[in-house]
Amino acid sequence: MSVDFQIEGDGAPRLASSAIGGDVGLLLAKLHATGSVLNNHALAEFGLRERSYSVLRLACSGLEPTQRELADFLSLDPSQIVSLVDELEKRGLVTREQGRTDRRQKIVLATPEGEVVHAKAQAEIRACERQQLSALTDDEAGTLTALLRKALWA
Repeated sequence: MSVDFQIEGDGAPRLASSAIGGDVGLLLAKLHATGSVLNNHALAEFGLRERSYSVLRLACSGLEPTQRELADFLSLDPSQIVSLVDELEKRGLVTREQGRTDRRQKIVLATPEGEVVHAKAQAEIRACERQQLSALTDDEAGTLTALLRKALWA
C-alpha cells in the first residue's frame, strides 16, 4: 500500500528554514505526526490504529509483556492499555493470561489470528516507514533509528 496524499502544506519548506525548524522537539513531533497519519491510514484496513498496533506488536514479541509494562513502555495510562487490550481481545487477536511469576499480573499474548493480522499490518507499517524516510539512504535511516534508541534508552 502506498499512501497518496500530501503530508505537508505549501508553507512548510519556507518555514522550515526558520530558527524553530532546527528545534529537536519540533522535528521529533513533526516526524511522529506525519508518521501517525501514514500509519493510521495504512492500519485502517486491519481495523487498527497506531496504539492498538503497538499493543499487538508487543503481544507478538515473545516477551510476554504485562499490561503495566505495556503502559510504561508506550507512555500510556494503564486505563488506556486496558481499553486497547479489551478491543483486541474482543476481536480475538490477543488473550490475557496470569503472569508467570506474579499471578496478580496479566500478560498479553497474541492469538494465532493476532499473529496473522500483525504480520500483514507490519508489512504495511514498514512500507509507510520507507515512504516517510524516502529522502534518507538505508544507512541514514539505520543511523536515525540507532540515535533515537540511544537517546531514549541509553
